Amino acid sequence: MSGAFLPDADRSPPTDPLAHFRSLLEEASRVERACLPEPTAMTLATVDDAGRPSARVVLLKDVDGRGFVFYTNYESRKGSELLAHPWAALCFHWQPLERQVRVEGSVERVTDAEADTYFASRQRMSRVGAWASRQSATLESDAELEARVHEVEERFAGVDVPRPPHWSGFRVVPQRIEFWRGRPYRLHERLLYERVNGEWQVRRLFP
Repeated sequence: MSGAFLPDADRSPPTDPLAHFRSLLEEASRVERACLPEPTAMTLATVDDAGRPSARVVLLKDVDGRGFVFYTNYESRKGSELLAHPWAALCFHWQPLERQVRVEGSVERVTDAEADTYFASRQRMSRVGAWASRQSATLESDAELEARVHEVEERFAGVDVPRPPHWSGFRVVPQRIEFWRGRPYRLHERLLYERVNGEWQVRRLFP
C-alpha cells in the first residue's frame, strides 16, 4: 500500500524545521503569481484577556533561526493582545503545492534596529500611513483618515518619515511547527516538530 498511496513515505524527515520552512517558502515563491499571489501571507491568531481567539492574515517579513517576523501597530488589536498575552499561532497554506505549515510559539518584540531597517524599506506613503492610521480604532469617515494623512505629509514634508514609536515588529519564537502535505485519499503527511530542552524532536502524526 505504501508504494501505491504514500509516495516517499519512508524518507527521513528534515532535521531543521526552520531551514525546511525556508526551502518551502522559496518553492512557493516560484509558483506563478496568478496561482499563488502572496506566498508570505499567513494567518495570525491571538487571544484576548478572556482567552477568546481572533485571527487575521498578515505578511511574513523575515524568517531565520530565531523565528518568524511580522510588523504592526502595537496599539492595534493584535498588537495589544500580543503585548498582553505573548503567545501566537501562525498558519501558511500554499494550495498549489498542497502544503500547509502551522506554527505555535512565544512572542517577543524585535529590536529597534530591526524595526528601523524594515520601516525605512517601505514606500514613503506606507510610512505616512503608519503615522496616520489609529489602527483598530473607530473611524468616523474616510475624510477623517484623509485629513490625518494630509497632516502627516505636511509634518514630514521634505524629510524622511521616521518610524512611529508605536509601530514595530514581533518575532514568533516557535515551540511547535507542523508540516502538512497533501496525499491521495486524504492519507496526508503530517510532521510535528517540538522544541524540547532547546532541541527539535520530530514525530509523524496520523492524518
